[in-house]
Amino acid sequence: MRNADAAHGCLGARLCAGLVIAMLQCPSAAEAQAGPPFLTNDPGTPGNANWEINVGSEQWVAHGVVSYQVPQIDLNFGVGDRVQLTYEIPYVLQSSSNRPNASGWSNAYPGVKWRFLDEGEGDWQMSLSPQMETGGSRLARDKGIAQAGPRYLLPLEIAKNVGEVNLDAEAGYYVAGQGPKERILGFVAGRPVTQALELDAEIYDDRVYGVPQHSTTLNVGGRYRFTRGIIALFMAGRSVDGFAFGRPEFIGYAGVQLLLSNFGRTWSTEP
Repeated sequence: MRNADAAHGCLGARLCAGLVIAMLQCPSAAEAQAGPPFLTNDPGTPGNANWEINVGSEQWVAHGVVSYQVPQIDLNFGVGDRVQLTYEIPYVLQSSSNRPNASGWSNAYPGVKWRFLDEGEGDWQMSLSPQMETGGSRLARDKGIAQAGPRYLLPLEIAKNVGEVNLDAEAGYYVAGQGPKERILGFVAGRPVTQALELDAEIYDDRVYGVPQHSTTLNVGGRYRFTRGIIALFMAGRSVDGFAFGRPEFIGYAGVQLLLSNFGRTWSTEP
């Protein structure tokens, strides 16, 4: 089993390296970034009085469990140029081999992002994004689609352009609260291929200490800009370290990003 897991890891690394090399050969356009549809976050904020609204569907297929987040709601509002208020919550549909099918609202994630370092577009940017994972309802916990809370997540995001490629990294840890100890690590590399289409590759590792829920996934996807304020989001991936308990055989996201300015009164004018 360990040899098979290692083979999966080597194949995932080769695929990721190949995708990054292909991106290096593409003509440049607007800047690529992390954030939805990817699991890794970035230091970007919407700008003062602007909204970034992401509404999508996430699919998670693992050994004995199939879970859908429909919808997955991610609301972001800019306060000044460097601060963002965030609220995330999914509605979960889940089927499991040892439990009845279940549905309902899962844990929510209110939080704030502060970009404390900003050396200009394409140069070093860093942010802190503390979030609280609220406790799920008793009914949702009994169904197995939410957990007790609260827990408090403190992640650090870093972004930098290297030539024509945009790189984003995130590292975070649940610093306090109920539930197991957990840390996250994510890395995204990508760049646009046309004025409308951007492609990216992601390596994301989520470790929950004390339980067998640990996975490293390779995800590929991107964004397609229909207009300045409407962007399609898409991503697909899988575990690169085998398919034991908690490791996804498939993870996917499809959704739309809405960008609004002037407290939501107009569509974004950003290119």
